[in-house]
Amino acid sequence: QVQLVESGGRLVQAGGSLRLSCAASGRTFSLMALGWFRQAPGKEREFVATISWSYSTTYYADSVKGRFTISRDNAKNTVYLQMNSLKPEDTALYYCAASNRAIVTMTPDWYDFWGQGTQVTVSS
Repeated sequence: QVQLVESGGRLVQAGGSLRLSCAASGRTFSLMALGWFRQAPGKEREFVATISWSYSTTYYADSVKGRFTISRDNAKNTVYLQMNSLKPEDTALYYCAASNRAIVTMTPDWYDFWGQGTQVTVSS
């Protein structure tokens, strides 16, 4: 099994930056894709970004493209989400997810493991 633990979420002012981390443990050798999702109160969970565990391929939601950057450090079994130019609409609980079936995907059903989430609040 794979366990994921997110960290780095906090209160930040609009226009500021924040970096989230997701540490993976367990059977990480089977991982193919790592992704970030978020869910705001009263809204559905939405895709944010994804990256291949073995390649440099990345994919972003249109709402964060150009502002967020996903990266990973295989040696540390960690994936990051660098968030710049934060907006109030970025406020949400951010989840880290991992897939052992897809190289890179924005579809939640393709992710096999999920973290517990870290809260990001952007004040205006």
